[in-house]
Amino acid sequence: MKFVRNRALRRVAETIGILFGVAVVVFVMLRALPGDQITAGLGTEAAALTPAQRQALEQYYGLDQPLVTQFFSWLGNMFTGNFGYSARSQQSVLELTMNALPVTFELAVFSIVLALLIGVPLGMLAASRTNSVRDAAGQVVSLAGLSIPAFLLATTLLSVFAASFGFNPNGQGFAPLFENPLLNLQQMFLPALVLGFGIAAPILRTTRTAVLEVRSDDFVRTARAKGVPERRLQVRHVLGNALVPIVTMTGLQFGYLLGGAVVVEQIFSVPGIGRQVLLGIQQKEYAVVQSTVLVIALAFVLVNLLTDLLYRVIDPRVRAS
Repeated sequence: MKFVRNRALRRVAETIGILFGVAVVVFVMLRALPGDQITAGLGTEAAALTPAQRQALEQYYGLDQPLVTQFFSWLGNMFTGNFGYSARSQQSVLELTMNALPVTFELAVFSIVLALLIGVPLGMLAASRTNSVRDAAGQVVSLAGLSIPAFLLATTLLSVFAASFGFNPNGQGFAPLFENPLLNLQQMFLPALVLGFGIAAPILRTTRTAVLEVRSDDFVRTARAKGVPERRLQVRHVLGNALVPIVTMTGLQFGYLLGGAVVVEQIFSVPGIGRQVLLGIQQKEYAVVQSTVLVIALAFVLVNLLTDLLYRVIDPRVRAS
C-alpha cells in the first residue's frame, strides 16, 4: 500500500513538473516571437497609435507588467478556471477549448482506429514470413507512411476527391457528431485517413518486431506442437503476448495527435484544438496559445498514465511487480 501511495505521489509530482516546464517554455517562446497582440490585432493601423493609446492598450492586455508578473498572473488565473479571453472570437479561452477539444479527441480516436486496422494486420502479415514479398510490401507501406508529409498527402487527397468525385464535405461547415452524425463522419474520414496512415507506419514496425520476438519463444512452439489452430495461435498467443509494445506505441501516437494535428485540421477546416493554437499564434493571442498548449500537455500526460494502467491489464508480469 505504501509503495502504491509513493508511486502515485511520484506520478503527481512528475505531472506538475512537466506542466510547469511546458508553461515556461511556451510563455518564453511566445514572447520571443516578433510583434505582439496589439500589432497582430490592428495590423498596419498599429503604426498610427499615439504613445498614450499604445500605453492604454498595453495596460489592457497586461503587456506593461514585468514578464515574471505576467507569467504567475496567468498561472494563478488558470487555477481559478480563468483561461483568458480571445478578442478574435469574443469568447473565453475555456469556452473555446471545451468546444475544440472534443473535436480533436474524436479525430484522434478515428485516426488511431484506422492506424490499428492498417498497422497491426500488415505488421503480423509481414512477420509471418520474413524476407518475403509480403514482408517487403509491409516495409514499403511503413516507409511511405513515415516519409510522406501529412500536408502533402492531405492536399492531394482533398484535391483528388473534390475534383474527381465531387466529395468535399468539409466545405459545408463543420457538423458536430451528435447534431449530424453522417456528415460529421464524412468530414472526419479524410483527415483521419491522413493522420492514421502516418501513425500506422510506426505501429506496423512495432507489431512486426514484437510478433517476431514472441514467435521465437518456447510456448509458441509448444502450442503449435499441441495442434493449436494457426489462426488462434497467431491472434491469442502471439498477438496477445506482443500487445505491450503495441499499446505503448499507440498511446504515444494518440498523445501526439491531441496536439500534432495542426496542419491537417487547418487544411480540412476542422475546428479542433490544434487549429485553435495556430489561429492564436497568428493573432499573437498569448492567453489562447498558452492555456490551450497547457491543456494539450495535460491531456498527453493523462494518456500516458492511462497507457501505463493498461499495461497492468494486459501483462500479468507488470501486474505482479
